[in-house]
Amino acid sequence: MSRNYLKGAASGLIAAAKPAPDECYVRKEMERQMTITVFIEYRLDPFKRDRFEEYAKRWLEIIPRCGGDLVGYWMPHEGTNDVGYALISCDSLASYEAYRARLREDDAGMANLRFAQEERFIASERRTFLRPVEAV
Repeated sequence: MSRNYLKGAASGLIAAAKPAPDECYVRKEMERQMTITVFIEYRLDPFKRDRFEEYAKRWLEIIPRCGGDLVGYWMPHEGTNDVGYALISCDSLASYEAYRARLREDDAGMANLRFAQEERFIASERRTFLRPVEAV
């Protein structure tokens, strides 16, 4: 076989592996419409829960102003005393990234992050990105 034949066959395989333009549009449309929710789990200093509550209350105004759909913040009541949670939804991963960019430009948001760093009531946080389960 000639090199030109192999080169042509390989490029045909590469071209065949690329999605069709309509398939790309459908995939982008599905990504755009898929809501994501960020589940944040905080490990707290149990002796500084009052500071976490102050921190969480500030986000109640900041997050919606910056474009996040704040489902809520939760803190320990009974039982485990060192775990807090937050849930924030966005229309898509792209809108989540835009929300995060606005948050970085927000004076109150940055001040709240500095408050958490200075007061050291959050030992760690884990973020999990979730999507809703929908009926077929």
